[in-house]
Amino acid sequence: MTVSSKELMNMVVAAADDKKASNIVALDLNTISLVADYFVICHGNSDTQVQAIATEIRKQAHAAGVTIKGIEGMDSARWVLMDLGDVVVHVFHRDEREYYNIERLWSDAKVVETV
Repeated sequence: MTVSSKELMNMVVAAADDKKASNIVALDLNTISLVADYFVICHGNSDTQVQAIATEIRKQAHAAGVTIKGIEGMDSARWVLMDLGDVVVHVFHRDEREYYNIERLWSDAKVVETV
């Protein structure tokens, strides 16, 4: 079963929302970057919540047959970066998200979804 990048992005947003991630934003990078089709950015209010969000996304990706190319930052749970191929997920701790403000870096991207 092949999952389109848009379906994968929607699955990631739903998984993050299921674990009560805050300020979930999906950016469409199709026309501005070769890195990925979508970035999904969200945050949790504690290290435990950040890990729970990332774990749920990983579980849903595996259930959909999606190969996870890499996960970084699970141990510190301050900024977890997940490479799902066409979708790159950033799960921040609230303080780190405010500091790095990566939405500003990708301000040319169209916002697809906010939760």
